[in-house]
Amino acid sequence: MIPRDRPAINEADIAQQAGVPLAIWRRRDAPAFRQRVPALFPNSRTLLYDQAQAHAYLDGTPIPALPSGEHPDDLLNDEEAAAALGVTPSTVRSYAIQGYLAPGKTVYSVRVWQRRDIDERRNNPPGQGKGGGRPPGTGTGPRKTHAYEGDPRLHTAAHALSTAGDTPRHHLAGTLAQQHGGSTRTWERLLTQADRTA
Repeated sequence: MIPRDRPAINEADIAQQAGVPLAIWRRRDAPAFRQRVPALFPNSRTLLYDQAQAHAYLDGTPIPALPSGEHPDDLLNDEEAAAALGVTPSTVRSYAIQGYLAPGKTVYSVRVWQRRDIDERRNNPPGQGKGGGRPPGTGTGPRKTHAYEGDPRLHTAAHALSTAGDTPRHHLAGTLAQQHGGSTRTWERLLTQADRTA
């Protein structure tokens, strides 16, 4: 969890601020740093830390505590959101793509959601209320013209295509996957669809 009003920082930026190359910092300095400053998402491939705590460590000053308790502005990753909703992390990501959940935002390639959005989804699941389900006679509604219609990532893919130059599409897809989450294959499909609809 990224606590409310506490910016996060990754190891590359910490190493840069320490004035050493990332590889050297990870080999020489990271073990001691990680003992003093806990990762915000310990099971994530991308390790993020509280910026204020990281700066205090680098400055040799007392490391400030993180805010206690839960707050609506806390940022949760897919695993934390999944635990709160009682679903899997992949379901959380799918909800965000399909519009059943706020799209969230990306912090250093980690997709996060405000706790208030997760709580809202948990407290108001689809189909709840009078009778649940679709009102009689409403049909299924208009069909999508393609699988990614309305997907906010389509705009990102289109922008990436417009600035990519001669970059091979699979390289571009890999970069987008790293920056925004999801698989390279999904971004390849998004790029293809963005190219078709341009």
